[in-house]
Amino acid sequence: MKKEDFSERDKVVKHNIYASVRRRDGLPHNLFAHYWRDVHSTLCSRLPGLNFYVQQHFDRDHYANFWPVADGVGRIDAALDGSAELGFANLEDQAVFAEAGKILYGDESNFIGEAVAYNLPNGSTTFIDRDADAHRNGPDPFHRIHLYMSRKPGDESASWLKEVATVLAGHDAVVKLKLHLPEPYDNEHPAPPSPNVDHIVGPDRVNLAVAEIAFASALAARSLFASTEFKSVQKDQARYIDAVGVYLVTGFYTFVRDGQPTLAGVRGSRSAALIQQLGAANQLDDKVASMFGIR
Repeated sequence: MKKEDFSERDKVVKHNIYASVRRRDGLPHNLFAHYWRDVHSTLCSRLPGLNFYVQQHFDRDHYANFWPVADGVGRIDAALDGSAELGFANLEDQAVFAEAGKILYGDESNFIGEAVAYNLPNGSTTFIDRDADAHRNGPDPFHRIHLYMSRKPGDESASWLKEVATVLAGHDAVVKLKLHLPEPYDNEHPAPPSPNVDHIVGPDRVNLAVAEIAFASALAARSLFASTEFKSVQKDQARYIDAVGVYLVTGFYTFVRDGQPTLAGVRGSRSAALIQQLGAANQLDDKVASMFGIR
């Protein structure tokens, strides 16, 4: 029996931002993670214009760079602690958020050492998504990676990556595959322009592509690598890709979906998890929600 595909729910997002994040030097990882998912997230979730907002936290210390690399392809070794994806239903909403979002800039230096925001004026593409939970908030139950690829200039690399994504999304081992093909990053115009935070990238992260790929397990991922489908596309890797880096996701947190803050977006990720764990239904009452600025 074929498993259900929920990728249609992402099509409402027409334009988005993919941001890579590294924690501030000297800040313990748990403080960084808690502040990002409980404090910064609730401020961002309340801003107008935002249709979709997800954080994915990476495990910097866990070796995930096992993606098979063809001869002639290098490695991206940037130390990163997570990504944020912000989506918009139209350009007008994105402009509204861009103006309101200036309030976030002063907060980023509290916990972020490097933030790099990549613009996707045509949005991203979800090729497959078999995860029924649209409001996921907590430790990631899947073996999920973000595959960073330094792609060669020109349209050919983008076309090849779309073809590869289509092929890999059809494999039984793949639970989700989402492809981000942003505009080349411009170091002359750092984004976001938050003060006291680094926004400059090296050559291997200027013309970037990112694939979010989730598997049921690490063993399932290995089965993909051994497949004829993977080998059929991997042989052309060096023709279109200069370098790759792989980041393991440990936490997946959804704060805004379909233009509405989730429980995590209103109360913070850990508070929302406690409410759900205890079955505290009274906390979902409209009168309680109104106390947190939600009508």
